[in-house]
Amino acid sequence: MPWAEALIESQSPARLLSSAGERRLSYTDALNEALVLALGLDPNVFVLGQGVNDPSAMFGVTRQLEQQFGSKRIFDTPLSDEGLTGICTGAAMTGLRPVYLHNRPDFLLLAFNQIVNHASKIHYMDNGQTTVPLVMWAAIGRGWGSGSQHSQAIQGLLLTVPGLKIVMPSDPYDAKGLMLAAIADNNPVLIFEHRWLMKQTGHVPEGLYKVPIGKGIYRRKGNDITIVGSSHTLQLAMQALDSLSDSAISAEVIDLRTIKPLDTEIIIESVRKTGRVLIVDTGWAMGGVCAEIGCLIAESCPESLRHPVRRIALPDVPAPAGYTLEQFYYPTAENIATAIIEMCN
Repeated sequence: MPWAEALIESQSPARLLSSAGERRLSYTDALNEALVLALGLDPNVFVLGQGVNDPSAMFGVTRQLEQQFGSKRIFDTPLSDEGLTGICTGAAMTGLRPVYLHNRPDFLLLAFNQIVNHASKIHYMDNGQTTVPLVMWAAIGRGWGSGSQHSQAIQGLLLTVPGLKIVMPSDPYDAKGLMLAAIADNNPVLIFEHRWLMKQTGHVPEGLYKVPIGKGIYRRKGNDITIVGSSHTLQLAMQALDSLSDSAISAEVIDLRTIKPLDTEIIIESVRKTGRVLIVDTGWAMGGVCAEIGCLIAESCPESLRHPVRRIALPDVPAPAGYTLEQFYYPTAENIATAIIEMCN
């Protein structure tokens, strides 16, 4: 796959403000551009999913792809998540590169048999003779009454499965670079987006580049506290710090970008420096990303801690459908700011 070799590894600029003359795209346009590049350069890449060829084009991510690349490579699918995931796994085993788009991670639960028992394990079961270059994409929902069955952030459930890679971008630059890296990867990769991130725009270069899977990045440097997270909660943490700009708190912010494999080195390096760590995640606090990182710190550098590890994520109840209850259920910039103040004082 020559085009994958041409991908330039990028560490992603930690810009917060627009620079003069920089190219800016919306989050969905950045994803669309990544798909256009991959489809144009590799005939083995194809895109499928419920509504990918609809006028709304899967949140706009698949806009005009069918018109550009035809219905044999961009096509709608029936409501058969396990069956289609099995077909994609088989296609990937033969050398094709499917990109299977789901509206919601909740629907991936119907495909767990294929994801957990087949796609993730085949490479190990035949002594590495077969690879499964499959991308499965889904957008975490929130708001407008999505409720318990259309709002679930299930990355914690899949974190324990060997053979999978899990990607969670937080800005348009990384969304494009991680999509290209995922399509070029020879392993099954799950990409979990957050619907609220799709409203933002940001710096996105033209052409091919990749953001390395398994490599976090410092979004801010500081000395008093380490904040670790990804996706939408990382943006909330940045908003919380902006609201505390008049305080003397100096925070270090790590954007994980991928949660499997996890960049353990950057986390340990920062915790040894600050002695305090707040972990934020879009999923449930129990047994998920927060718990894994907390355990990593307890095992690797407990002597560095000046304050107990703290986590902000979802409580141990299903997602509510009502707006009022959502205000108590989801992490906010305000409760992240409160936790930062309490930990640093």
